[in-house]
Amino acid sequence: MKADLYKLDGTKEEAAVELPAHIFDIKPNDHAIYLDVKAILAHQRQGTAATKNRALVRGGGRKPWRQKGTGRARAGSIRSPLWRGGGTIFGPQPRTYDLKVNKKVKILARKSVYTYKAKDGAVKVVEDLKFPQPKTREFYNLLKKWELEGRKITLLLSDIREDVVRSGRNLPNVKIRLARDASTYDLLNNEVLLLEQSALEKLQEVFPS
Repeated sequence: MKADLYKLDGTKEEAAVELPAHIFDIKPNDHAIYLDVKAILAHQRQGTAATKNRALVRGGGRKPWRQKGTGRARAGSIRSPLWRGGGTIFGPQPRTYDLKVNKKVKILARKSVYTYKAKDGAVKVVEDLKFPQPKTREFYNLLKKWELEGRKITLLLSDIREDVVRSGRNLPNVKIRLARDASTYDLLNNEVLLLEQSALEKLQEVFPS
């Protein structure tokens, strides 16, 4: 599996980059992707939704009328769920939505996404980015030279570099992640997956053959 190599001057290298087969050319597992993405999105939920049941609603401590002899139905509290202003039955309570996914499944999911992206031609390798000063305009011009402006991009770096992060963080369609930390959802949620050359080497350390 090969990918185009883009240079910082905007040109494309004639010789394509060979992508490691044990990451970008495996038999993809859709169920592993589903499980990992489901867990990632579940972890983003705050789980703070709450309603008041009859024990939490203020008032209702006194029985509204005597049990017998009034001709009315029995009632023990004006905060019964059957009454207006009463508690809520089976309403949401604070909880955690966390799901457990095994480490091997997460690795398989990420490799599966890399494989799909490579087969779709959505993986591009670029020379390591360098900016004399953090400038969003320079980052945008670089994408324009590569004919990638306006497309949804995830850029994978080998390490955190302030000049690159600060240059790209204001571009609405660009997400910047470390190669070793990019989640399955980060890899999926884009049109183009940009990898620095050094990030490609880092991936081989994260996913040894």
